Amino acid sequence: MIEHEMRKIPNTFGLDVEAAVFLEYSSVEELEKLIAAGRITSPYLHIGGGSNLLFTGNYEGVILHSRIGGIEVTAEDEEKVSVRVGAGVVWDDFVGYCADRGWYGVENLSLIPGEVGASAVQNIGAYGVEVKDLISFVETVNIQGVKHVYQTDECDYSYRSSVFKRPEMKQVFVTYVGFSLSKKESYTLDYGTIRQELEKYPKVDLKTLRQVIIDIRESKLPDPKVLGNAGSFFMNPVVAREVFEALREQYPQMPFYEISADRIKIPAGWMIDQCGWKGKSLGPAAVHDKQALVLVNRGGATGADIVALSDAVRASVRDKFGIDIHPEVNFI
Repeated sequence: MIEHEMRKIPNTFGLDVEAAVFLEYSSVEELEKLIAAGRITSPYLHIGGGSNLLFTGNYEGVILHSRIGGIEVTAEDEEKVSVRVGAGVVWDDFVGYCADRGWYGVENLSLIPGEVGASAVQNIGAYGVEVKDLISFVETVNIQGVKHVYQTDECDYSYRSSVFKRPEMKQVFVTYVGFSLSKKESYTLDYGTIRQELEKYPKVDLKTLRQVIIDIRESKLPDPKVLGNAGSFFMNPVVAREVFEALREQYPQMPFYEISADRIKIPAGWMIDQCGWKGKSLGPAAVHDKQALVLVNRGGATGADIVALSDAVRASVRDKFGIDIHPEVNFI
């Protein structure tokens, strides 16, 4: 285990924030030792890669970070493979590992920042795929040192949410995540411009689709190492069909995705763009000029700057469309 003297909190917004204590562990056993020794004192926060967090200031407590690695095949037959993955594995490294081995399922989630443990907490999703549909179990240890394995039906997954995001679950730390992947060729292509981009290639295969997803993301989303951001800042709102129909009368070109017979998802980025925010800034915080769903740190922004921009964008969307969009990013 490691206690860092430099207590800078890793975060993809590039904010200059510190923790009073920063602890990392590389195994369940090390985590159990930290717990038994009383090192994890309140307040505490467990983070992944800091890709879905907005720190509004320094954290006056303990920041925990898992470095548990490893990708282990636990079951395999001709059609499926089950794997157990350490919470500290970089998410996109895992996706690349799967693509190299011909395991289908996670390729549409290529290049999403963060780590495997956080993927199970956040229920990450992109291009028609949600990780909840691939997760088979989530292993955890709580602040009392008690282990529990959550089966998928215990995780209460919904759009960008899970049981692990509830306030009382802050004391539960994800250590491993199990995935069930297909070995039979299967793709999710009917989302965004995937099919259009695939036409540039002579054939569709797993590695090609992964590359197409990466290309699409890189064309829209800034590299956090260059321009601080947390990817999609807002969740796409899901509204009742009657609300959608009323809006479509005003905005016939409005894009949408049917969730069910009476629930429709409207892209938040489109609404933000219609409000004129794309490329606009408030001080050092800005709405990205290629994807209005992304808020960026142009350099020197504070968490308060990002919050102020978020509030202004939300107010504009509410005034124009009567819809309140909610941040996907967690404010700390």
